[in-house]
Amino acid sequence: MSPDSRRSAGIIFIVLPTVMYGGVSILRLLITDPAYMQNPLRQNLWRAGHAHAGTLLVLSLIALRFVDEARLSAGLKSLVRWSIPAAAILMPAAFFLSVLRPDARAPNGFIYLAYVGATLLAAGVVTLGAGLVRASGPNT
Repeated sequence: MSPDSRRSAGIIFIVLPTVMYGGVSILRLLITDPAYMQNPLRQNLWRAGHAHAGTLLVLSLIALRFVDEARLSAGLKSLVRWSIPAAAILMPAAFFLSVLRPDARAPNGFIYLAYVGATLLAAGVVTLGAGLVRASGPNT
């Protein structure tokens, strides 16, 4: 693993406890805050935000194991290293921030961060996939 990928992995591992804290926070809301249970939109978006954060951070770590084997320029490798973790921040932020108010009945404008995150995620995984296909081709 290259030093850049190792550093990225280290940062992701340091950030991962924030997802664990989020899970504990949601559990606390489920147990102690009846208003949380009375707003299905908020409940569903926060659950989705938590799930996306954890899943995308794990995907980020998996991608780091492959990025150094991909046939990509240094700039594209950097794009892969940071676009997937950026999606792991932007998509959950969209879900959480769009229904911060306990009485929210519809997501606010922050929900559009999910589209930015999804675009970064797609760019990262497609770039990585293409680089891995190129690396396994006849010119390797």
